Amino acid sequence: MLFYDAVTKVFTGINDAGERYQPQYQFVNDGSSDKTLEILKQLQEQHPETVHYISFSRNFGKESALAAGLDAATGDLVAVMDVDLQDPPELLPEMIRLIEEEDYDCVGTIQKARRGQSRIRAFLSSRFYKVIDTMSQVKIEPNTRDYRLMTRQMVDSITALPEYNRFSKGIFAWVGYKTKYLTYESQPRAAGTTHWSLSILFNYAIDGIIDFSDAPYD
Repeated sequence: MLFYDAVTKVFTGINDAGERYQPQYQFVNDGSSDKTLEILKQLQEQHPETVHYISFSRNFGKESALAAGLDAATGDLVAVMDVDLQDPPELLPEMIRLIEEEDYDCVGTIQKARRGQSRIRAFLSSRFYKVIDTMSQVKIEPNTRDYRLMTRQMVDSITALPEYNRFSKGIFAWVGYKTKYLTYESQPRAAGTTHWSLSILFNYAIDGIIDFSDAPYD
């Protein structure tokens, strides 16, 4: 698996420099219809001590998968990452350093404009952040990714929240922990294609605005 190999390579480099980190992998299979589950089973058999997975009975969406992964994670530091390698594992050493040496609770990421992104998607994304910034007291940095590294304390605060309809970018900001953002160039998708149509993105944006808006509505 490309993701596993890439992250393992990063931690091999960290440990070769004198540190001693043991990454644990908690994959979430969100009802995929390809060979993802088969690959995860094989990977877990090869690395039973470090590789774990959750497999949904059907597709429940990104927010459900993210919540399940955070609930299952047991590490002192917890990273949220997409496995298509658009979230570069090479940022992990700096993220760890910032938390351990500069007393941050979270290191998030901001991706510069994506290669090949249509103008309409870029426009809608820009408008979404402007609208939610106007209507909410919670500051959500524009173009943030879910990719971030968090302390156990922050993860426990997030998983303790009772929200059913979750908007993680807002929740990450709402819990109020000290956060540093790293900016990086967009990365090509290593495999697969996006399933986020404009209609799905629009509904997701509406959920986020409703969940974190201070404006009254009927």
